[in-house]
Amino acid sequence: MTAYGTHSMRRTKATQIYKKTGNLRAVQLLLGHTKMDSTVRYLGVELEDALAIAEAIEI
Repeated sequence: MTAYGTHSMRRTKATQIYKKTGNLRAVQLLLGHTKMDSTVRYLGVELEDALAIAEAIEI
């Protein structure tokens, strides 16, 4: 039996939202991160991909 903690569930949900929407800024806000690079590291996203997505999304 695998035990899942709140952190792994938080990370999984954030990853699902990012993959479905591609909206890195929304995930950043949901996670409460002040820096985009924190969100990028948290999700394991390549920095270049994250920056391209962030620039393509109008906020």
